[in-house]
Amino acid sequence: MRPNIGIVNSLIRITCGLSILAWATSRYCKKPWRDSYLIVIVLGAMKVGEGILRFCPITYMFENSNGYFFDDEEGYEEDDEKIVFNPS
Repeated sequence: MRPNIGIVNSLIRITCGLSILAWATSRYCKKPWRDSYLIVIVLGAMKVGEGILRFCPITYMFENSNGYFFDDEEGYEEDDEKIVFNPS
């Protein structure tokens, strides 16, 4: 697992994740029957983990996607040649 986010981005994720985690935990202590706070706690913890590991799975998916999802629906296949535009 290679880091795919920078230092500043990871520090922002850790800060925001801890803030979200503290807010949701304090709310969950007052109203433990609300399951929506558990989801927010898990999302905050996930942001803290992404910041510590400096790895984001969503960024990884977008960096390694081959772009076929966003192509036109004209029947593009892998065997067709791509036209590459080189501005230099």
